[in-house]
Amino acid sequence: MYLHVGQDFVLNTDSILGVFDLDNTTAAGSKIRYTDEFLRHAQTEGAVVDLSDDLPKSFILTDFPAETVYLTPLSTQAIKNRSGRFSL
Repeated sequence: MYLHVGQDFVLNTDSILGVFDLDNTTAAGSKIRYTDEFLRHAQTEGAVVDLSDDLPKSFILTDFPAETVYLTPLSTQAIKNRSGRFSL
């Protein structure tokens, strides 16, 4: 199955490892800083695809063809509604 994630872009749902809300995973706090570090590292590795014209609301981590982070303007709830498959 394929999932539309913004800007006429679709992902194969079999490659999705997780969907994460940016507001809840990138705020101040000791455990959350690991998410910030992960996203910075992915950016330096060229593994981030920004599908948002404004501030993204969530990010999707995939494993195919390589680990890639997709920044999307969709909320995690909107992605859940579109997929009908994931429990977020």
